Amino acid sequence: MTASPPLPTARPRWPGEFTVGIARSPLALFTRLARAHGDVVRFRAAGRTFVVVAHPELAREVLVTQQRRFVRGYAHRTLRLLLGDGLLTSEGDLHRRQRRLANPAFHRDRIAAYARAMSAAAERWSDRWERRSPTDVEVDVAAEMTTLTLGIAGETLFGTDVGDRARDVAGAIGDAMRVAPLAFLPFARWALRLPLPHVGGFVSARHRLDRIVYGIIAERRAAADADRRDDLLSMLLVATDPEETDGEPMSDEQLRDEVMTLFLAGHETTANLLAWTWLLLGRNPDAEACLHAELDAMLGAGPAARAPTFDDLPRLPYTRSVLAESMRIYPPAYAIGRICVERCTLGGVDVEPGWGVVTSPWLTHHDARWWPEPERFRPERWSEPAPDRPKFAYFPFGGGSRICIGEQFAWTEATLVLATLASRWRLELLPDQHVAPLSRITLRQRPGARARLVPRSPAPS
Repeated sequence: MTASPPLPTARPRWPGEFTVGIARSPLALFTRLARAHGDVVRFRAAGRTFVVVAHPELAREVLVTQQRRFVRGYAHRTLRLLLGDGLLTSEGDLHRRQRRLANPAFHRDRIAAYARAMSAAAERWSDRWERRSPTDVEVDVAAEMTTLTLGIAGETLFGTDVGDRARDVAGAIGDAMRVAPLAFLPFARWALRLPLPHVGGFVSARHRLDRIVYGIIAERRAAADADRRDDLLSMLLVATDPEETDGEPMSDEQLRDEVMTLFLAGHETTANLLAWTWLLLGRNPDAEACLHAELDAMLGAGPAARAPTFDDLPRLPYTRSVLAESMRIYPPAYAIGRICVERCTLGGVDVEPGWGVVTSPWLTHHDARWWPEPERFRPERWSEPAPDRPKFAYFPFGGGSRICIGEQFAWTEATLVLATLASRWRLELLPDQHVAPLSRITLRQRPGARARLVPRSPAPS
């Protein structure tokens, strides 16, 4: 056997630089290292060895071809303290069983049913904007989209009768997420036992979440019509594994973990996608005009615009392209971490068990080798003839057996919400704003973009 070439190794400019960087702004650290060292780079942080891979083919190796040699990354281990063993954090046989149980809730016919709630919620949000004031109303775009998608997540997951408790769940998750910067560090599990300011909030949030979610589960089990409801929780209550002869439904603890996972993933990532989309449209009036032209032709404009339906989705290609381009520039899941458990080779170099491996949609989505003018917002690139680029040059929902189970749910929700609101409103960005990506568990805005609500009028005939 010939020895593998040594991994390019990044050296910190000062002691602890990488440890601080991975805790404060992992996105900035990964970007700097990839630009300085290329497609594969090793570095040490917090006593651990990490490898960042920036080439699409290497991302495919980690997530698909050699996925059995990896398990979920360090951040997911810390998330498990909050989310338990849900689809986002579980491993092995448990993950495969839970995915089989949850799959029917995300079939096309189920998403079509959820689409009605999504579209209705967006209409109510438009009416809410209308009631606030006809002109010159300023909003925090990220906060608006978070609250809207929170309501959609609560309704599709729990049904229509737990709105207040859905908001309580979101508030508790927000409190718990303040410890997110600790997630990448090796001492995270121990740090959460220390009397630190955010730690107390994390523990309190965990107790609040358990009380709320277990209460909803108990009520739903006792309800006479539980098996006739259309929400996700009701489907999970009666789901059984098709590969088990005498399949048992989920326990209360399993249900709690899946509910927590779906609730967090179901509103956090979509809210971020929509917030970034409004920002990009506000900065690119030509793309905004093309979006309005498509929506006006299909739905109308202004107060008379009709609500989009699930059947309208194939007839809104530019709207989908706008969202795809937004996810390219600002992928909500900007990095996907794994831990090597079996020695393997990536890009011709050896990776040892125990090393953390990071693949990053952000890095590949901004790579000029695959995306000409990568910083430019061009929805038209999604309708042009497909260039010869690797599949994993674009992977906002991950890949392999752990690809996001809610991908089509997210596409449906984001398209319906954007189409409903953009057919009736323009969000005019306020001047002199500097909105930067904040890399936590997902890619948020810092601060949230501020915009003026401008009602749209029907186009001249």
